Amino acid sequence: MIVVGVDGSMTARAAVDWAAADAFRAHLPLRIVHAVDRSPYQVDRSGGSGGGIGGDTLVREGQRVLREAVALARERQPSVEVTTRDLEGSPVAVLREQAERADEIVLGSRGLGGFAGTLLGSVSAQVAGQARCPVVVVRGERRPRQGRIVAGVDDSPTSEPALAYAFQQADLRGSALQVVHAFAPEIARDLDEVRAGRHRVVQKRLRAFRERCPHLEVEETVRFAHPVDALTAASAEADLVVVGSHGRGPFGAAVLGSVSRGVLHHARCTVAVVRAPRADVPAQRT
Repeated sequence: MIVVGVDGSMTARAAVDWAAADAFRAHLPLRIVHAVDRSPYQVDRSGGSGGGIGGDTLVREGQRVLREAVALARERQPSVEVTTRDLEGSPVAVLREQAERADEIVLGSRGLGGFAGTLLGSVSAQVAGQARCPVVVVRGERRPRQGRIVAGVDDSPTSEPALAYAFQQADLRGSALQVVHAFAPEIARDLDEVRAGRHRVVQKRLRAFRERCPHLEVEETVRFAHPVDALTAASAEADLVVVGSHGRGPFGAAVLGSVSRGVLHHARCTVAVVRAPRADVPAQRT
């Protein structure tokens, strides 16, 4: 199941469009979720009951947002099974709970203060860092299809879930895959030797994926650069950038590493954050 969070914003519409297309390609149902967060309206500054937006108004607005999102999803992908949930709670808590049973969570990058706030809102950062499933953050701007997926890879096994997701996306879309490995070498080292060693690391990491998907066009890029800079540059000619998150710590934005956060801030296209499972937590079935 693919879950998309909506709040009525333009980027939420873009997220619905993306999620419906992913659901169609993967033959998965689509669930459209809206969070009714009453906390900002329950207490005024003097400590009494807030006189702002009433509960009925919040419910009606949520229902309107869901109706519009369903209409858009069915217009884009009529064959996809679509359901809705209008749930009470903070957007982060609602989406974290939904992620327990989802194959993918999709969010807009800039919303109305609900599911996403700024370019990388606090909700986007927290959900991307906490969710067990991949979290896709969609830009609102329409771009021509590039036919390319970009995946960041480092020299640790924790990048493998992100690679698996990137290979799957490239396969489903019929896209080329560019695997980017970037690093800052020590000045005293022989740079050609270092680059050759890094290429061997990437090739070893990709071997099993290539064997499973021999038909995919896969390009390996090894650069002397900061990973955020390298992935941001590659995003200019990509439909999707996939990055990993090491999943250290149970909750909080600290779980979202500096590379993941930097790419979410600066990438020119949609970004997927794939969290590697913690060693002390059993993997969840989706």
